[in-house]
Amino acid sequence: MPSRASLPMSNHKNKTLATALAFLLGGLGVHRFYLRGSVDRLGLLHVCSLPAAGLVYGLGHAPNPFWTLLPIFISCIVGCIEALAIGVTPDEKWDAKFNPASGRRSHSNWVLAVLLVLTMLVGATGVIAMLSRLFDLLYTGGAYG
Repeated sequence: MPSRASLPMSNHKNKTLATALAFLLGGLGVHRFYLRGSVDRLGLLHVCSLPAAGLVYGLGHAPNPFWTLLPIFISCIVGCIEALAIGVTPDEKWDAKFNPASGRRSHSNWVLAVLLVLTMLVGATGVIAMLSRLFDLLYTGGAYG
């Protein structure tokens, strides 16, 4: 096994920044591109939610805005789930996966905890709102809004 000195130095991937990107821009997959590069397939799937919303709008005859924005809503909810998964990963496991040759160690602080609480708040509220609107449209035809 090569020694740490013989491994090439690489950029250090910050767990707090990755969590913030997943929370704020997770619907576009920015956190995936930060962690895995520009050819990440799941990141590209997040980006594809925008053209999918355009297709729903273009193919529907005056569709309800909920159906048009549903691909983007789902992508944002998945981004919140990924933010939680990134944030609760132990620092040692994070460094082993994303920073094996960076020469630095990660150290989580209170900012990460605040991000996780905000992510849980926004994500849970989004899921509840999305489900309630979905059931309203499916069972009452949108009678409540």
